[in-house]
Amino acid sequence: MSTPNVHQMVESIIGCKWSLTVLSLVRKGVRRPGEMEHAIDGLSGKVLNERLAKLQRFGILDKTSYAEVPPRVEYRLTDFGRHFIKLVDTVDELQKTLDAQHPPAAP
Repeated sequence: MSTPNVHQMVESIIGCKWSLTVLSLVRKGVRRPGEMEHAIDGLSGKVLNERLAKLQRFGILDKTSYAEVPPRVEYRLTDFGRHFIKLVDTVDELQKTLDAQHPPAAP
């Protein structure tokens, strides 16, 4: 397996409507898909599962399945995911800087 291309990874995640929101929830301790789905208005289970699979493929999230009835699944940031989230923090800081430089016009 070849080394992932970080530029493509960043484009894929940041360009995705829900990926950053899902990462933010996991970072805050929301680990179960059902909790995530309830926490995000407008996010379907299908789309959530696609985003979780993508983040897992990129090595940002780790999935743990528990042999229980009913089955339980939890997601956590990997070591790489904790490094990746720093990039997200930087993007958030850039947004705050832009917002301060360009305040919304008064109605």
